[in-house]
Amino acid sequence: MERLDDLQFSGLKIFQDTEGFRFGIDSVLLTEFAKDIKKGSKIVDLGTGTGVIGLLLTKKIEAKEVIGIEKQEEVCKLTQKSIEINNLQNIFKLINCDIKDLKLNKNYYDVVITNPPYKKAGTGVNAENIKKQISRFETTVNLNDWIKISSNLLNTNGSFYMVYRTERITEVIEALNKNNLKIKRMRFVYSKINEESKLMLIKAVKNGKDFAHIEKPLIIYNEDGTYTNEIMEIYKNK
Repeated sequence: MERLDDLQFSGLKIFQDTEGFRFGIDSVLLTEFAKDIKKGSKIVDLGTGTGVIGLLLTKKIEAKEVIGIEKQEEVCKLTQKSIEINNLQNIFKLINCDIKDLKLNKNYYDVVITNPPYKKAGTGVNAENIKKQISRFETTVNLNDWIKISSNLLNTNGSFYMVYRTERITEVIEALNKNNLKIKRMRFVYSKINEESKLMLIKAVKNGKDFAHIEKPLIIYNEDGTYTNEIMEIYKNK
């Protein structure tokens, strides 16, 4: 069953499947982290899912072009409805294919942004339905493949943005270096101040220099379970 939600930003609305994968705070945090994307950029949203990242970026940074890549046909159909209800057909385009079969111009795009599946195939507890499983678990491509495809799409000095599980930081850094992407900014996300980081936000630049800036921690919840002031501000301005 589908429902129409208000993104509460620039009048944007989004269709979501109540029985499938729905966007979470990680996508919202990623679009905030990526607000330094230049106006008029050509962007690929790899594994676009509900399209929330692409939708928000069309307004946040006034992207010239957003191409969303999504392998699930039914998810694509719903995302297309979101694009149309927001009258963004001239900016936000969808391609329904597995990223390993993607045929876009190499070395062309200014930005690749992604919230990829976090879990290796065969690890953890599988999601309760196939739509959620594809969104959460690596299926036909692994982490290195995902990053390699991203690097191939980017022009020299193009920017790569990703939100990912902190527990896989070693693999992420190895894959980025292997594919000529140098970390420029990182921010670790914590549910609460005294807990371990579960998420990290990364900006890397293709053929960039060896210099990285580690930003202050981002805390989601106060001890009483309410959102921190920074998270409230992000939702207010998202």
